[in-house]
Amino acid sequence: MQRILLVSILAVLLGGFFAPLLAADNNADRNQDNSFVKFRGGIGVVPISNVAVDANNAVTVTRNMVRGVNSPGQIWRIEDLDARIKSNGDIKVLGEGLLLAGGNNIGTNAGQSVAAQLFCGDQSFTSPGVPLETNGDFKIDAILSPLPLPATCETPILLIRSINLTTGALSGFGSPWGFPTSMIMIGIEPR
Repeated sequence: MQRILLVSILAVLLGGFFAPLLAADNNADRNQDNSFVKFRGGIGVVPISNVAVDANNAVTVTRNMVRGVNSPGQIWRIEDLDARIKSNGDIKVLGEGLLLAGGNNIGTNAGQSVAAQLFCGDQSFTSPGVPLETNGDFKIDAILSPLPLPATCETPILLIRSINLTTGALSGFGSPWGFPTSMIMIGIEPR
């Protein structure tokens, strides 16, 4: 019994010693892929950021906006997102399971097409659009516009926005809920 306990403690101590070295190697490998900005994971956008009721019972609803972009009329969710953007504007985004998370069309892609929009501070750069697959998967492999990108990306945010593939308009076209649907989800964990 004591021998098993000693071996277990030794294994934990050795693992704790070598784990940071392995993590450092992974980070070094990741930094050598020449990415300007990377995102791993995404969060669906909740359409409303605040509801307030005053003393007269008047209700004020505040739409959830990110970098001046309206939220959609319904909640969306995404299973997985991986985005890599290089300094030359090359963008690769793999999204899985981008589907409605509420309303009568829950679990569908609502017939949407999407584009990626990178914000670096007050500047933004947009990819061409692609249609969502039935299961909500999508792949963007394109060049952002306009170019050039800045030397550094201050406070990077990646929005996945609905887009009209015919006109290229990112907002202002109707959604099934009567809102102009713009922002569907946000890329998280810049790395």
